[in-house]
Amino acid sequence: MGRGPLAGPVAVCAFAMPYGYDQKVFVGVKDSKKLSKIAREKWAKIAGEMKKNKKCFHSVCFTGHKIIDQKGIVKAIKMALGRALKKVLVEISCGPEECEVLLDGSLKAPKIFSFQETIIKGDSKVQIISLASVVAKVKRDKKMTILAKKYPNYGFEIHKGYGTSYHYKQIKKLGLSEIHRRSYLKNLQKTIV
Repeated sequence: MGRGPLAGPVAVCAFAMPYGYDQKVFVGVKDSKKLSKIAREKWAKIAGEMKKNKKCFHSVCFTGHKIIDQKGIVKAIKMALGRALKKVLVEISCGPEECEVLLDGSLKAPKIFSFQETIIKGDSKVQIISLASVVAKVKRDKKMTILAKKYPNYGFEIHKGYGTSYHYKQIKKLGLSEIHRRSYLKNLQKTIV
């Protein structure tokens, strides 16, 4: 989550559930972009309770703005995905050859995961992918709200780093903060320097 923002990290959630788990508990979850903030937080809380009760497991990993600028967003997402999958495997005491991995969009898991399927618009079609996108969005939004205290006046607590007109206005007024993705703002940098 957070592929498009001008600032902050990208977040990826790996969500694991036992084979044959009754997915009725997920009825109503949708792609995070199609849910209200209140609904996203409700689903993230449900996911947290499921993890606490060891019914399902999830891990959210971030890759920061520096890596995004150095290696690109695709590599940054791959790095976060690899770490998130590794953490979930440790939690469930499972090997990569024992898992079926469902991925959203154009994502690919590391090759050690023999059974993987990439599903275009998976976050709209597969509930477990939807739930992972919701958890990643909620965690990233919370991280951006915390970063807003360190970098005040940009409005990160409101727009979460996305390119709103207010955000662009504040960049022009204040310059780039430490957490801005400079590779996303090359043309803008020329006009404000």
